[in-house]
Amino acid sequence: MSGPAAKSFVAVDPGRDKCGLAAVSDGRLVWREICRRQEVMARLLSAIDELNLTAVVVGDRTGSRNFCRELTAALAGRPVAIVTVDEHRSSEEARQRYWRDHPRRGWRRWLPAGLLVPPRPVDDYAAEVLAERYRTALSEGRDRRRPGTVSG
Repeated sequence: MSGPAAKSFVAVDPGRDKCGLAAVSDGRLVWREICRRQEVMARLLSAIDELNLTAVVVGDRTGSRNFCRELTAALAGRPVAIVTVDEHRSSEEARQRYWRDHPRRGWRRWLPAGLLVPPRPVDDYAAEVLAERYRTALSEGRDRRRPGTVSG
């Protein structure tokens, strides 16, 4: 990884009703959470200020275009890049991570994780997957960052 964006950013899994967020600072996951769609811009701006983040990484599927337009307007005047990353199969990876962090118990442990639905939304885990994809892209020299614009 190189540059500040590789070390301090927030990843967003945008949705219609809720968004998953995962903040990375100094190359480490700081927090992840699920936020209602109406509250996500305020939460992002707060995180950007608190953690001195330099990029917002956005998944490229559900609601991405509208979300990026809103985000561009909200970030006006701030030196924060908006980056899109491939969101393909991130929800599946998110479910796997959920079960890794919350091992199944009782009879559920005998069923394949792919057959089970987590008892809560996993949008925050999906945002963590997007954050890792961005870090991987940076380490491989595939940074699609353009300050003040939406790339992808």
